[in-house]
Amino acid sequence: MQVKAPDRTAAAHRARSARPARPARRPRPSAPRWWRSRKVQGLGYAAPTAVFVAVFFVLPLLLVGQMSLHDWPLLAGDRGGNAPENYADVTESTLFWPAVRFTLLYTVIVTVVLLGLALLLALLVQESRPGAGFFRTVYFLPSALGLASASLLFWGLYSPTTGPLSDVLEKLGVADGPVSFLGSPTSALLSTVFLIVWKFAGFYMLILLVGLQRIPHEVYEAARMDGASRGQIFRGITLPLLRPSLALSLLLCVTGSLLAFDQFFILTKGGPDNSTVTVVQLIYREAFQRMDLGTAAALSILVLAALLLLNVVQFRGLRRADES
Repeated sequence: MQVKAPDRTAAAHRARSARPARPARRPRPSAPRWWRSRKVQGLGYAAPTAVFVAVFFVLPLLLVGQMSLHDWPLLAGDRGGNAPENYADVTESTLFWPAVRFTLLYTVIVTVVLLGLALLLALLVQESRPGAGFFRTVYFLPSALGLASASLLFWGLYSPTTGPLSDVLEKLGVADGPVSFLGSPTSALLSTVFLIVWKFAGFYMLILLVGLQRIPHEVYEAARMDGASRGQIFRGITLPLLRPSLALSLLLCVTGSLLAFDQFFILTKGGPDNSTVTVVQLIYREAFQRMDLGTAAALSILVLAALLLLNVVQFRGLRRADES
């Protein structure tokens, strides 16, 4: 007589049916309807940035505006309102208009030379050829150095007593004696421009290089098939399609040049004979040498208004150029 093996499937089914049923899971409470709104979610995501801007930009700007309308010595604090005396003192200063003219001259020279050289470097390393990556890295390396550090480096290079450049020029027969690169207004300006071009040419080259690489190669091929020369391709294709990158570079370069401070403070300290005093250096002098925060704040407000006006003009000009 054969004994049948127990049916394991039936036994398992009976065991599961004998277990007590698990209670159904409670549904999770859904988010309130007001939170599910995209506008509210967007405000929630933007709130940290808004708080950061309010604390570190809006509040200091309001404080500077208040200072510009009050007699506010650096060590004595607020002594009461004196509007518009601070603004009158700024424009009547003997250094104000020379500083404005010098800052504008420096901005024009740096912008033309720096963007022209950056565009040339970007065109040279645009194509993927042997050594292009190496030269891109070499051109960009000075941008990784801080401006204050670069200024100290060039201050040592320009020194007529300890710097190597003066000795090299003497050995080559170019100069009869020690060369003072920062001794005259013209040489101080050109020496500072050389420092800025050396440091930032690679940075603007990278911005323009990105714009060049976004131009389709098919456009160049079609232009060559139509018999266009290199100059015609550059004027008719490269420059128009590179306009967004050029606009960004122009905006950054002009704004940075108008706010120049570190390089002149370290290299020339405004000399010789206050010929290289920039507007931001004038703010520093009013605040920390003359101990007058009110006048310095008034000058800061004027600089901010000039920058805003300049940026609006630039944006409108670029927008009209794009529409045409």
